[in-house]
Amino acid sequence: MNPTACILVIGNEILSGRTQDVNVQYIARRLTEIGISLREVRIIPDIRPVIVSVVTEARAAYDHVFTTGGIGPTHDDITSSCVAEAFGVPWVPHPETFALLEKHFAPGEFNAARQRMATLPQGATPIRNPVSIAPGFTMGNVHVMAGVPRIMRAMFEEIAPTLRHGTPVTSRSWHAFGLYEGALAAKLENIQHAHPDIDIGSYPFHDRDGHGGVALVCKGLDADEVTQVADKIAAMIREMGFTPLAGEPAHKA
Repeated sequence: MNPTACILVIGNEILSGRTQDVNVQYIARRLTEIGISLREVRIIPDIRPVIVSVVTEARAAYDHVFTTGGIGPTHDDITSSCVAEAFGVPWVPHPETFALLEKHFAPGEFNAARQRMATLPQGATPIRNPVSIAPGFTMGNVHVMAGVPRIMRAMFEEIAPTLRHGTPVTSRSWHAFGLYEGALAAKLENIQHAHPDIDIGSYPFHDRDGHGGVALVCKGLDADEVTQVADKIAAMIREMGFTPLAGEPAHKA
């Protein structure tokens, strides 16, 4: 089995609706590509006991935990110190990171607030940040990254080659106009029962011109079996009098 993962999105701004999260989709897609199974996503507030409790629970349950948000210089950026508490270690200045940031800022600008970004759980390994210098970090199986999407993406790509992973997921998809879930549900369920190790999903869509249909996606670790299932789905669509079109619909409304 592939290693498992959980994403923790940390931030009041997400829960209030002020900020729309776009990091989960990126991480989920990349984990699928490298062979790590994402099992859970949680969005939690900037509340210390909650963060400590959830990090403690998640790191015991999953092979990898990815957090986003809460590692900046302001008073509500508490993720780093909470991870230290969850691991039972001090939150201390990291000498190399401190020197890196001190060099980055102009004289007199590396103030106490910015020094928070150079303070990590004792024993943490920094995650390089090629965008804005201030690093994330890995502590055990917990990977702590920024909430700003382009910084998060850069951090993730820094650690991706180092992550324990398994077999990349193979995916095939078809879509058909004029075919709807209610009509195909029973036939699709029969295919699923015959291939329990393949994840088959059905997703209704409407394009920008108002034409609708359904997209059918099959995913799994056995590429040959995924191909078998995809062929069965295409045959099912044809038998029902519709045309199977490879891939997802291009312009979904």
